[in-house]
Amino acid sequence: MNRYYRQIDYSKFDKNMEEFVNENHIKSDTCYIIITSTKDKLTYILKKVDDRFKVLHVWSSTVGKSSTPTIKGIFKSGIKYPAIGGEKSSAKYAMNIVDDYYYHSILYDPKGLYVIDDRLGVAISMGCIRLATENARWMYDNIPINTTIIIK
Repeated sequence: MNRYYRQIDYSKFDKNMEEFVNENHIKSDTCYIIITSTKDKLTYILKKVDDRFKVLHVWSSTVGKSSTPTIKGIFKSGIKYPAIGGEKSSAKYAMNIVDDYYYHSILYDPKGLYVIDDRLGVAISMGCIRLATENARWMYDNIPINTTIIIK
């Protein structure tokens, strides 16, 4: 798979995601593909319709800051958790990308009761990709494990 994906033409990546996916014949084990542009700070959900992937959603996203950048590459969605967190913050509706990188909601207090950071469209995270809570929930509820993820 990795050798195949090295042949990808990224010239349409931030211009037309449907053309980028379909002209490169990007495949997924599910009917969805997730793409995050770290440059534009947008996450795209594409769904296969009649043998072509079509953009279903485009969401503003927070990505990693320069000292803790979001990982880039091609991945498969992994395990999901209703919440993740630590002593200082938590997040809802987490879906693993790889290692300690996740798609998840904006930040909540450690108990998940109130929002402590709702900024989107900026590069301030520790590497995870933050989404509005309702978008993270949609992804948690609808995106199957093994869905192709492209982050660039």
